[in-house]
Amino acid sequence: MEKLTYLDQLEAEAIYIIREVVSECQNPAMLYSIGKDSSVMLHLALKAFYPEKPPFPFLHIDTTWKFKEMISFKDKRANELGIKMYTYRNEEGVSKNINPFDHGKSYTDIMKTEALKKGLDHYGFDAAICGGRRDEEKSRAKERIISHRSAQHTWNPQNQRPEMWKLYNMEINQGESLRVFPLSNWTEKDIWQYIARENIEIVPLYFAKERPYVEREGNIICVDDDRMKLLPNEELKVGSIRFRTLGCYPLTGGCVSHASTLNEIINETLGAVCSERSTRVIDSEEVGSMERRKREGYF
Repeated sequence: MEKLTYLDQLEAEAIYIIREVVSECQNPAMLYSIGKDSSVMLHLALKAFYPEKPPFPFLHIDTTWKFKEMISFKDKRANELGIKMYTYRNEEGVSKNINPFDHGKSYTDIMKTEALKKGLDHYGFDAAICGGRRDEEKSRAKERIISHRSAQHTWNPQNQRPEMWKLYNMEINQGESLRVFPLSNWTEKDIWQYIARENIEIVPLYFAKERPYVEREGNIICVDDDRMKLLPNEELKVGSIRFRTLGCYPLTGGCVSHASTLNEIINETLGAVCSERSTRVIDSEEVGSMERRKREGYF
């Protein structure tokens, strides 16, 4: 019998977890943030139930500040694949013009955390399959593959269920829900190697290209539309920029790079000395900001 490669083992584990969720949960959904991890998750979901479509919908939380290329990529992929893609936004936040420039960390709390909780409640989902990985950030390293959430979507890191011998406890009470992380044991390097092996389509923002940007508080912020106003001391520059991680464009730092192919990205990742999320502005707002948000209901 041919021995499974390391990527084969990761793929098999993730597909097993996704199938377990479908068999155990009443109304699951897969979160789709449009990033590279979401692209891998979508690919795994298609594989898990091939030739049928995944038996659950995908949910995108629309903050209204994602890169334009990300939104067009989402719509294109949903149409190509014929999958059910829901988009939910916190309309109360939109009506108050909550934005990343004027509202600081409240923006993420309102347009991401609150939007996610409202979206899950709106559709009645009892499990959200997410693309989070343990190597991304300290609080994510604490979380199990199956993460129990209260009826208010809160997370208690000291009250996690044991996961021995790949046995997952998905029992919940009325109103409670689960976050499920099939990619927990993957690393950034694994993600890129799997994308290359499976020829998975990803947002072009991951590849280096000449892009307009400003340097703001140590981050390279690309100017994606005219809503971003330059500060008096800022100068608009153009350079070869790519992204290791993607989110709302004013809060996502790029990096100077000439990696325009998957092999070049993999080589760059192998030599990286800092976390991919070091370019996420929200992770450096305060000590433990990600754990606080996860406790409050962030994915």
